[in-house]
Amino acid sequence: MTQVTPARPLRVAVWSTGTVGRHAIAGVDAHPDLDLVAVWTSTPEKDNVDAGRLAGLSRDLGVLATTDRDAVLASKPDCIVHAAMTDDRVFEAIEDLTSFLRAGIDVVSSGPVVLVHPRGTLPDAMIDAIEEAGRTGGASLHVNGIDPGFANDVLPLVLSSLSQRIDTVRVSEIADYSTYYQPVVMREIFGFGQPMDARPMLWEPGVLGMAWGPVVRLLAAGLGVSLDEPLVERVERRPAPRDISTASVEIAAGTMASVRFRVVGTVDGVPRIVLEHVTRTAPDLEPDWPTPLAGDGCYRIEITGEPRMSMELSHHGEHGDHNVSGMVVTAQRLINAVPAVVAAAPGLVSPLDLPLITGRGLVATTPGGVTP
Repeated sequence: MTQVTPARPLRVAVWSTGTVGRHAIAGVDAHPDLDLVAVWTSTPEKDNVDAGRLAGLSRDLGVLATTDRDAVLASKPDCIVHAAMTDDRVFEAIEDLTSFLRAGIDVVSSGPVVLVHPRGTLPDAMIDAIEEAGRTGGASLHVNGIDPGFANDVLPLVLSSLSQRIDTVRVSEIADYSTYYQPVVMREIFGFGQPMDARPMLWEPGVLGMAWGPVVRLLAAGLGVSLDEPLVERVERRPAPRDISTASVEIAAGTMASVRFRVVGTVDGVPRIVLEHVTRTAPDLEPDWPTPLAGDGCYRIEITGEPRMSMELSHHGEHGDHNVSGMVVTAQRLINAVPAVVAAAPGLVSPLDLPLITGRGLVATTPGGVTP
């Protein structure tokens, strides 16, 4: 399948104006096949503020943010770019997304990440309810981003097309989170800055499998293998050797500062698909753990077999660091998929269901770029 080109600009609403949402506003505005028609915000202080200002643009867009959910739906968007925080309200968010489908609105969303590929993770009845909402409204839902998302689903599957034999596929995020601004995620979910004997949500048995297991299952589906159940979870946390200050949380010496975790899919007891995260809160921590070949973060793909292959994807913001650009690429993976998702069959849509997604129409027309 090739890139989908809509017959007319698609009407798009952006849902939330936070760390991903503000970049989504700018991304929709920049896309030639999309028209921004509404913006929802949960913050009363942002109500009735022009979306251009909320996105940090140098101009107004003529679209005012609103806290009124019904007003957004009344704008009759073809698609909602849902960028709201879902990590601490998974089931409430699923109900929100399902209600959009029932209303006949297609959705691309950065979460809940369990919906990247939910079969085998969520109960079938819950998945069936989402599918039924899509059929009722004639609308589709696609959940993705950069991780979970493109860096550990589409990209490794594309690389696997070069293989003659695959023994293992390992996909990793290796990153310094010191400039990542998301206090709830950093302290309450990951547990950075908390005592080493604290039990944040993410390290409870089964939670990693719910959050990142769908990626492992999606890769298995794309590679045509059936995994043993349950998936294997492994976690190693280490304390700060000194006081560390980050954008989200202060980390006292002796409290948690680094974590390495894996979600492993085995076949007949043999590890075949491994998802790994190596997360630091200062670049010099844990030198014995994997580090990027260059820069302050990367996504690494390693395929053993014939041939052995590896590659690293890194990104860095034009006016910020890799954590800023992480929000940009998350938003853009969704935004660039909007035409294909609108054209897709109703119900849940995974990366395996979509055609090639490109940055069509986004090549700059102003001076700048690389000297030939």
